[in-house]
Amino acid sequence: MAELTRLVLDVLKPHEPDAIALANAIAERLPQVRVSLKVVAVDQRTETTQVTIEGSALPFADIAAVLADLGATIHSVDGVEVIGAAWPGRGGA
Repeated sequence: MAELTRLVLDVLKPHEPDAIALANAIAERLPQVRVSLKVVAVDQRTETTQVTIEGSALPFADIAAVLADLGATIHSVDGVEVIGAAWPGRGGA
């Protein structure tokens, strides 16, 4: 079975939590992931961020739920990486 290993998301978030707190919250609630976050634009009430999440078998629904719980909204999925079951090193056929 194919496995989602990297997501690049365009995320709109309120100023609070700040970028560090948002990245930490994602990593704490989904400890199997690596998170990087870049603030792309700031306006009076919100920040547009690029959130990159890497890991093994990323749970997209759980990621979306964590972001929603923090008051953030996914605007778009800007990048993905998926590894097939037979990719070398995965133990597939």
